[in-house]
Amino acid sequence: MPAEILRRVLTVPVYDVAQETPLEKAPLLSERLNNHVWLKREDLQPVFSFKLRGAYNRMIRLSDEQKRAGVIAASAGNHAQGVALSASRMGVEATIVMPTTTPPIKVNAVERLGGKVVLHGDSYDEASRYAKALVEECGLTFIHPYDDLDVIAGQGTIALELLRQQSKPLDVIFVAVGGGGLIAGISAVIKQVSPNTKVVGVEPDDAACLTEALKAGERVILPQVGLFADGVAVAQVGEIPFRIARECVDEMITVSTDEICASVKDIFEDTRAIAEPAGAVALAGMKKYVEEQAISGQNMAAIVSGANMNFDRLRHISERTEIGEKREAIFAVTIDEVPGSFKAFCELVGTRAITEFNYRYSDANKAVVFVGLRTDGGNSERRKILSELHAQGLPVEDMSENEMAKLHLRHMVGGHASGISNELLYRFEFPERPGALLKFLTHMSEEWNISLFHYRNHGAAFGRVLVGVQVPPEQHGDFENYLQSLGYPYVNEQENAGYRLFLRPTE
Repeated sequence: MPAEILRRVLTVPVYDVAQETPLEKAPLLSERLNNHVWLKREDLQPVFSFKLRGAYNRMIRLSDEQKRAGVIAASAGNHAQGVALSASRMGVEATIVMPTTTPPIKVNAVERLGGKVVLHGDSYDEASRYAKALVEECGLTFIHPYDDLDVIAGQGTIALELLRQQSKPLDVIFVAVGGGGLIAGISAVIKQVSPNTKVVGVEPDDAACLTEALKAGERVILPQVGLFADGVAVAQVGEIPFRIARECVDEMITVSTDEICASVKDIFEDTRAIAEPAGAVALAGMKKYVEEQAISGQNMAAIVSGANMNFDRLRHISERTEIGEKREAIFAVTIDEVPGSFKAFCELVGTRAITEFNYRYSDANKAVVFVGLRTDGGNSERRKILSELHAQGLPVEDMSENEMAKLHLRHMVGGHASGISNELLYRFEFPERPGALLKFLTHMSEEWNISLFHYRNHGAAFGRVLVGVQVPPEQHGDFENYLQSLGYPYVNEQENAGYRLFLRPTE
C-alpha cells in the first residue's frame, strides 16, 4: 500500500491548482524549544488548507461521463472548498452537503468558489449520509475527504516538498490527524524515501480516533468527539489511512484544547498568520513531544494544515492561551470571611500578578474565591504556589485543568443557592442552530426543572452549555436515557470540585 501511494504521488498533477507552500523557520519557537523548528505553511494554499491537493487529484481522474454528471462531497469546511475550487477549474458541477450548523463564512466561501451548497443535518455524519443518498439518486460521484487512494496521494505531495525543501533531513515531522488522509500520504512517502525521519501523528485528546484504533489494533468508533478543533473532529479513522498508519506512523500524541490555543498564538507570533485550531494541532504535539522527551538540537517540522476560522473564535482562543502556555494558574482558595482577608491573600501571593478574582458572599465564616495568577510558564511554579498556600493552612483546589471551571464557572455570577433539591449538573455542546435549545427543553419531562443554565458561544458551530436540572433519584435512569436520545455530547459534572465549591445548593 505505501509503495502504491508513492507511485501515485510521483505522477500527481496537483500544481494545476495548488501551490508549493514554503517551509519556514520559526525563530521564536526554535529558541524556546531549543530545536530547529520549521512550519510547513499549508495555510497559504488558495483555499487556506491542504485539502485542495487531495480533492483535485481525485477529481482529475474522473471519466468524461463522471465529469458531465457532476460530483458531490460532504464537508463542513476545508474539503468543501477544495472540491469547489477544483470543480470550478475543471468545469464540473459540484454539490457540497454541509451541516446546518456550518458557520455562514464557510458556506459563503464554498458558494464563491462555484459550489452548490445543500444544508442538511446537525453533523458531518448526517451530511455525509445524505450526500451518499444523492449519489444514488442523481448519479453523482462522491469525493471522499480522506478514505481514497488518490486523495491520500494528493496530500502526499506535501512530503515530497518537505524532502526537497530541507538540505538536512528532518528528524521528526508532526502531522494533525482527523480522518487520516494527510498523515497517510505523508508517512507513506517519508518512510520509503527518508526512513530515519519519524512521523508523529497528533490528535485532540477528545477526538483521538487513530490513537485509539492503533491501541485496539482495529478501527474503533468514538462514542463522541470534541468539536473545538473541528477540522480534525472525526469519530473513526478511514480504512485506508488506518492500514497505512499501522505500517508507517511511528508514534501518536494527544493534546488539550488549551495546548492547541497556545499553539495558535505561537504560529501568530512567528509568522503573523492565524491558524485555525486544527491547523495548530501538529505544533501543539511538537511542543508536548519536546517537553516529554527532553530532546534538543533536532530538525523538526509541523504541518500548519489550515487557516479557515471565524474571527469570533479568537475570543475563546486568546482566553485559553495563557493556561495552554502554563502562564496562568487558576485556583479555588478558601479564606476567612473577615475584613482584610483579600489584602492578606494578596500579600501571600507576593509580586505575582492576579489575573482574576471572583467572589460572592455565601457564608459568615469562610469565603471561597476563584483566583487566577500569572506564572512564568511550566508546572513547577503552579506546584510551588499550591505548596505555599497549603503551608499557610489555606484549603486550595487547582482548577487549571478543570474544563467546567474554565468554560463556565469563571464567567458566572452568584453562589450557592438554597432550597434546591435533587440537582444534577451536566455540561453540553449544543449545535449552534435555531431550535437546539427548544429540542432540549421540549423533550424533557415536566417533572424535571432547570435550576441552573449558562451558555457560551465562540463563533463556532456549537455552543457550550452548563445545565443544572432537578431530577428525583428514582428517575435518574430515565434522565440518562433522555440525554442519550438528544445526540448532544455531554459530561456529568456532579463531582466536579468547582460545583462543590461554588455552585452546589446548600442544604
